[in-house]
Amino acid sequence: MNATMNATTSVKLNLGCGFNHLPGYINVDVSPTCHPDAVVDLERTPWPWPDDCADEVRLNHVLEHLGRETAVFLAIMRELYRICLDGAAVHIVVPHHRHDHFFSDPTHVRPITPLGLALFDRTQCEEWIRRGCANTPLALYCGVDFVMESVQHDLDERWLRRAQAGEITPLQLEEAMQSQCNVIAQTRFLLKARKTKAGAAA
Repeated sequence: MNATMNATTSVKLNLGCGFNHLPGYINVDVSPTCHPDAVVDLERTPWPWPDDCADEVRLNHVLEHLGRETAVFLAIMRELYRICLDGAAVHIVVPHHRHDHFFSDPTHVRPITPLGLALFDRTQCEEWIRRGCANTPLALYCGVDFVMESVQHDLDERWLRRAQAGEITPLQLEEAMQSQCNVIAQTRFLLKARKTKAGAAA
């Protein structure tokens, strides 16, 4: 399958697929070793796909590897937005920034957090400006708009067992998740690309 495509064709992209190829997706990776459908370096922009071509994008343990330099990371977010259709689903899974899984891999270059991704939500940025907050309105600076539909934290196995056994209360678990390392193993985000006035009102 080619990295490029007809501009009228809607696709699903599995970016940074590694050896985890998904049926029905264009599986993309920088390394030909994992035999992707398309060999693409996501840190080199522009990407080889037309505007508004993707109705779904998956980045499974990928985004934390990209954009050591801030300008490169912001260019990636702009490209991600450019290729998304209005309402496109963007599924992101990353290691939690306070877990050993994040610190142990030398190819991890930046933490991905709920607040960090919220900086790319135009409505949220406009609200921060209205309130005089210091949060950097990256959605306005980059010309993007990603709505955070959901955030799901997957517990480390040790903490999951303790919670399931009733050894800790939900309040104790919540406090540990907020303050301790190695409690949350990974975080799953669902973003929605918002491009039209109708989408902005949704």
